[in-house]
Amino acid sequence: DPCRNFHCKRGKVCHKDKQGNPHCICQDPAACPSTKDYEHVCGTDNKTYDGTCQLFGTKCQLEGTKMGRQLHLDYMGSCKYIPPCTDYEVDQFPLRMRDWLKNILMQYYERDLNTSGILTEKQRNKVKKIYQNDKRLAAGDHTVELLLHDFEKNYHMYVYPVHWQFHQLDQHPVDRLLTHSELAPLRASLVPMEHCITRFFQECDGDQDKLIALKEWCHCFGIKE
Repeated sequence: DPCRNFHCKRGKVCHKDKQGNPHCICQDPAACPSTKDYEHVCGTDNKTYDGTCQLFGTKCQLEGTKMGRQLHLDYMGSCKYIPPCTDYEVDQFPLRMRDWLKNILMQYYERDLNTSGILTEKQRNKVKKIYQNDKRLAAGDHTVELLLHDFEKNYHMYVYPVHWQFHQLDQHPVDRLLTHSELAPLRASLVPMEHCITRFFQECDGDQDKLIALKEWCHCFGIKE
């Protein structure tokens, strides 16, 4: 089967032409496998799709049009009302996000103590210093004041988690710039819980080139040059 090892990007499937040569064509959204309710996704057109197959198949069929360029995965789950993010809320967002990233790394480190595999040895050594610091703020639902105080007092504990998350997302390609699709894995899972994440990333893009550079990312999280 010439299609067996032939790779197509999201929204496309391999198809054999009359000569038996493989090439990519748009996925027919109607031919996508059926999905469960929890696999539904919301597009940036505010329409609920049965899954990512249907969303990216639709995007492919709209290729070359304005609608096609604007259609992306917005968030996981069916579309629902997302309240607007206020100026006050967007100012507080990096406090919670920094704390959340730090705590995710702590969880990964604890898991790796038993069965290593999530973090590399270099990453484990970096996280170990934060993990063993007795001044570390334990995970919990903390007030904005406490998060701000801890960031000012223990700034060094937050630098690596912010850098680590950037490099986790910067994969296609690795170029120290985050595209909309590279941000999608983080954004799509968090939008229903953190309604300020979209505005936060829009405002992170200081030069409005639709890319978030490492410098812009760090600036958004209050990390100094």
